[in-house]
This record gives sequence, C-alpha cells and structure tokens, in this order.
Amino acid sequence: MEKLFERLFQELCQATPALKRNCREVARRITDEVQRICTESQRIQDTGDVEGWANNLANHRLKQVLRYLKFGSAKGRLELHSSLSAIVYRYMTPPNVQSSYQARVALIEDFLQNFYGESINAFRRENEVAVDYQPRSSLELAEYMAFTERYAKRRIPLSRGRSQQLIILRTQTFSKQQPPETAIDIQQAIEGGDSEHPRTAPLQRLREELTTEKNLGESESTVRERVAEQLMTYLVEKDQKDCADYFSLRLMDLPTNEIESILQITPRERDYLQQRFKYHLLKFSFAHNWELVHEWLGAELVKNLGLTPQQWEHFQSNISRTQAKVLSLKQQGLSDLEVSKTLDLTATQLRKQWSKLLEQAWDIRNI
Repeated sequence: MEKLFERLFQELCQATPALKRNCREVARRITDEVQRICTESQRIQDTGDVEGWANNLANHRLKQVLRYLKFGSAKGRLELHSSLSAIVYRYMTPPNVQSSYQARVALIEDFLQNFYGESINAFRRENEVAVDYQPRSSLELAEYMAFTERYAKRRIPLSRGRSQQLIILRTQTFSKQQPPETAIDIQQAIEGGDSEHPRTAPLQRLREELTTEKNLGESESTVRERVAEQLMTYLVEKDQKDCADYFSLRLMDLPTNEIESILQITPRERDYLQQRFKYHLLKFSFAHNWELVHEWLGAELVKNLGLTPQQWEHFQSNISRTQAKVLSLKQQGLSDLEVSKTLDLTATQLRKQWSKLLEQAWDIRNI
C-alpha cells in the first residue's frame, strides 16, 4: 500500500497545481479507503489478486478526482448536481402531490441540499478528518465531489438478494415524508433563499455580490454602482428589457413571489427569465465590460486576474498558444485593435479567445 500511496502522490503532484501537502493528504485518504475495501471484501480476498484490485480501485478514484478538478468548482458542482438529479428524478413522487416537472425539480433541489450535508458527514467519518472539516482547496473540493458521487451510487443490500443505490433509497424515504401542501420555490432552491433566508448555495460571485448589500468602502461601493449601472445599460441595449426589470427587482432583494406578481409571470416563466439573465450576465462579465467587473472583484490583469502565483502558473500551462500570445500582448498594454493586427485575428475571434481566457481564470479562481 505504501507503493500505491507514493504512485498516487506523484501523479497528483504532476497533474494538479495543488500544494504537495494537499496532494499527500488526498493520496493518503484514497490509499486508506482502498485498503479498507480490499481488507473487508471477502470477494476480493478470494480472487488472490488483492494488489490488482487495489490498483484498479485507486485508479478509478484518482480519475474521478482529476475529472472534477478539470471541471472546476462551478462546472463540477453542476455536473454532480445534474448527474444525481437524473438518478433520483423518477423516484421523487410524493403522495398526494401533483407530479409535475416543476414540483419534482423543486423537491429534488431540496432533497439534494440535505444529501450533500449527509455526504460531507460521511466523508468526515470515513476519512477520520476533523468533525468540522470542509474542503478548502480545489483539489479537496474535487475529492469531496468524487466521494459524493460514489457515496450516492453505493449498493445497499436488501432482502432476497436484492440491492439498491443509496441515493435512491434516500429519495424514496424523503418523498414519502413530504406533506401534501409541500411547495418549494425553484428560485429559492437555486439561489439559496429569499430575503428572510440567507443564501447558502454556491453561486457565481458576481451575481451574489450584485444582489447582496454589504458594508462597502466608498470606492468599492462606487465601483459596485458602476457595474450595476453598466449591466443595466447593457441589458437594455441588447433588447433585454425583461431581464433588466428582473435585475432591478433582484437588486431590491425582493422575494420571488413578489417578483412574479410585479412582472405578472408564472414561476416557470420566471425560471426561464432567470436563466436568460444569467446568460447575459456571463457575457457582460467575460466580454462586454470585463475590465470594470474584474477591477471590482480585485482580479485585474495587472494582478494576474486574481490568481495566486501557483494558480497563475497552472493557468498559463493550460492555455493554447494563441491564447498565450493574446495574454502576453494584453499584458504589454496593447489595445484590442493592435492585438488583432499583430495576431491576424478578427475582432470577433479576439473577443472569443479573450472570453475563454477570462472564463478559465474565473473557474480556477473560484474553486
């Protein structure tokens, strides 16, 4: 097992920008889990190839961790959430509740938030970490998401030789416990609450910052107001007046039922509107006025887009040759027109390359 640990440690060090201490801890936890499985499984013991099984199990776990690490924080959470939602959807059938798509989605959101809490407790218990352990680094978060996926899909033995995935059993129990009048707003589930319930779900920082009042210094408050004002102008210019109206109501932190009442829309229509607003928000952040947004978030180009030295090195090693040239010329202070001429790119091609660079940095910075 020490040989396995050393291999995992070296592979993590080579494949990730994480600190060696971080890589060592994750490699040790994978090794310990694999050893426990091989020791407790009579079927594996009977094969006579315990080492082969240990390597296969470890490789599977390493592959999962690296997969989520590649996704990044936001995309990784979305991938995990989507995967688990697809598994439990057909089993979310509460009694005496109309099983519409909207009703199921709302209940699934609520159920999965509870399940993630159960998962982190299981992770702490099985890996002998502190009772208040929370994944902090990008590698630890990827490790936790990979664990949650495996934990959800564990086969639980039932009577008469049958078995079922743990998350399905949890879903069936949760579904039966729902009272007939249960109604969970999908907007509340996505955004983590309304004005009376603090947001706890992981959101894109920009949307959360824009719609949350904080104790800001005068200069930061001014930049925040400029971001909000220019985003509003951008939405109107793009003929997205309904998104602008939605944004203005979100700035007032109104609960979702009031927003629906003022805009005279249904919950489903509001859900579509929110997704459209999110799309335009990202375009605004990565292309339309990225300098102002990044100044506000403390992630200007002169500050390496808000990345730590280690993250910046990892970022530069994972971009294309064209992107590297764009980045270098931008750092030299060249205008977009000058960069386009130097690299023989159209204005549209340059915007696409730069938008991709900003999004990659965003993912690394927020995991």
